[in-house]
Amino acid sequence: MIQGKVWRFGDNIDTDLIIAARYLSSGDPNELKKHIFEDADPNFISKAQKGDIIVAGSNFGCGSSREHAPVAIRAFGIAAVIAESFARIFYRNAFNTGLLIYECADTGRIGEGDLIEIDEESGVIVNSAKKEEYRFKTIPPFMRELLAAGGLMEYAKKEMRL
Repeated sequence: MIQGKVWRFGDNIDTDLIIAARYLSSGDPNELKKHIFEDADPNFISKAQKGDIIVAGSNFGCGSSREHAPVAIRAFGIAAVIAESFARIFYRNAFNTGLLIYECADTGRIGEGDLIEIDEESGVIVNSAKKEEYRFKTIPPFMRELLAAGGLMEYAKKEMRL
């Protein structure tokens, strides 16, 4: 069970809004996390906390194929990203880097500041602020294995030991 405060973003949040290109000279997650959503909301990192949840509309993570975007979100400590849909490359990069993401058609009903719980077992998001529940697409088994390992590289390291 994951529980956290919601930070809202709209449709078509591209990777440049997640982590601006001017910071891509570093691949260090600890450096990248200092700048997430800086161009979308300059105060995001001073307001958000580890364990919070990002909720967005459709096509989250569109734009370039850089892995820096999910790496920065995960390094900051965001517990999960919930969106109506994800850009294909971001979707795969999220799992490759160990960032937990969920697709849910009802994200428009979740407001900024709402406290939500994500129950992976039941496939339900509970919004305690609005007393509502929303269903999300279950994560495919192999993707769950990647997440459990901490991402593709950690998964590969584990498999090589067999």
